[in-house]
Amino acid sequence: MAENHPAHPDHPVTRDFAQGAEGDRLFAPAAARNSEPIGDLMQAVAPTHGRALELASGTGQHVAMLARLMPGLSWQPSEIDPARRRSIDAYAADTGLGNIRRAAQIDAVTHGWATRHGLQDLIFLSNLLHLISRSEADTLIEEVAHALAPGGIFVLYGPFKRAGELTSEGDARFHAQLVAADPRTGYKDDFDVIEMLHANWLELDRVVEMPANNLAFVARRPNGMAL
Repeated sequence: MAENHPAHPDHPVTRDFAQGAEGDRLFAPAAARNSEPIGDLMQAVAPTHGRALELASGTGQHVAMLARLMPGLSWQPSEIDPARRRSIDAYAADTGLGNIRRAAQIDAVTHGWATRHGLQDLIFLSNLLHLISRSEADTLIEEVAHALAPGGIFVLYGPFKRAGELTSEGDARFHAQLVAADPRTGYKDDFDVIEMLHANWLELDRVVEMPANNLAFVARRPNGMAL
């Protein structure tokens, strides 16, 4: 999408910003840097048991970490790219854990995947919304709402505008690079994200300031809510 531009240190320009590690494993420096704060947040907000889906899992570094921290959850990683899925499965195998399923092929920005991966107690997505269009983001969140079980939690992490403003020089440069490569992409506004969640009947629980100027939105599908 914007692979000819250098990445912001903590926000890869594309999900392809990953380096070869060993065997099928790929390594994304940003995923390594933000693993600890993401792990802390997820332990604070996630259910202790049930089904968990990670969308756009990238290299697999996050799901390997999360499955170790939250062993009561059965984790389903997913990716559209075959090389990514091989990397995810390699990381999962290296953990020796039994709570990570084989990576599923899911294109998170298309309609229909929720019917195949429904009743999730937790859905996690990191560092994708700035790489897709607003209409794709709308589709993604609509599918998330349908894939969640009643009472299920959605955690959305990444870089966002605050009240329409880019709040650091690095974020302004990165946003400009994204928009120059594809005008449909770029940072989404925090208020717009909240609007998208509410439009799909998801209740916003909290917005958390994260390191490297990221935000995490924590939302819930209400119990008894038919979508």
